[in-house]
Formats: sequence, C-alpha cells, structure tokens
Amino acid sequence: MTNFKTRNNLLPDTLIKNPEGDQVVSAVQVPADARSVWKVVGDFSGFPAFIPALDSCEMNGDGVRSVRKKLFKDGNVVIEQLNSRDDQAWFMTWSLIYTTLPIGNLWASMTVAAQGDEQCIATWSIVGEPSDAWPDSPAAFHGFLQGFADDAMNNVLKLFS
Repeated sequence: MTNFKTRNNLLPDTLIKNPEGDQVVSAVQVPADARSVWKVVGDFSGFPAFIPALDSCEMNGDGVRSVRKKLFKDGNVVIEQLNSRDDQAWFMTWSLIYTTLPIGNLWASMTVAAQGDEQCIATWSIVGEPSDAWPDSPAAFHGFLQGFADDAMNNVLKLFS
C-alpha cells in the first residue's frame, strides 16, 4: 500500500524536530559579571555584536516563539525560533526553521553562569544535522559548527577583555 497524503487524511506534522548528533559546546570564561555578559549573549536579536559574519538580525515578535532572521554578509539566511528563555537563570534555547546553508535540523542553547562577582562562563551548545546538500563528512559538519561557535564565543571574550 502506498503511503501518501490527501486532503482527507491529513494529520498534524512538522519539519521541525530535535536533531540527532554529537553536541558542540563552546565555553569561555569571561572577566565580567554574569548580568553584563547575559545582556550581550542573551540578546536573541543581538548576535551581530559577536558574530562579525552577520550583516543584520531582524526580529518578529517578542519572547518565546519570536522569530529572528539572521542575514549574513555572504548572502546566506538563517531563520530561528526562540523556544525558551529565563533572564534570571541566564539561559535560552532556539531551533532552526529555515536556512540557505547546508544545515538540516539544529537546536542551540546559550547560558551564562556566574563564577564570582566579576567572572562568569558563557556557553553556546549546538546539536545539528547536515542537510542532504552538505558536501562533506559528518565529522566535517561537526567541525564547521564547532569552529563557528568557537569564533563567536572568542569574540564575546574579546568584548569583555
């Protein structure tokens, strides 16, 4: 029997799902208070402050379920939805909705943890899957995500050094 959808047998479905794969983690110890660092890395629309490859970031909505459109200087586009956010515990999570990059599903989190009055750790974690258009190995995809996150988090460190 062929499994196909018709107007009469439609059921709820989605292309957004939790990705499978190894987690990429990039953490930096920042010589600044956690609240100040969170104001930078916790600004869902403010990633151009520490990702120089971004030209701009456009927001639709406010808070959980809001959507950002990241426009890269090379013409690539990434659209993501904010899934969760806590400005007291300093964390947020988001998921990929659309991209022109060869990325399939992607989930990410950003956290800040105080390590005293003038020290904190900012951590960006990513779980992603390459799309069918990814030209290389899964290990190369993991390396691509790791390099991107490490560059961004090193820029966060530079902002506060």
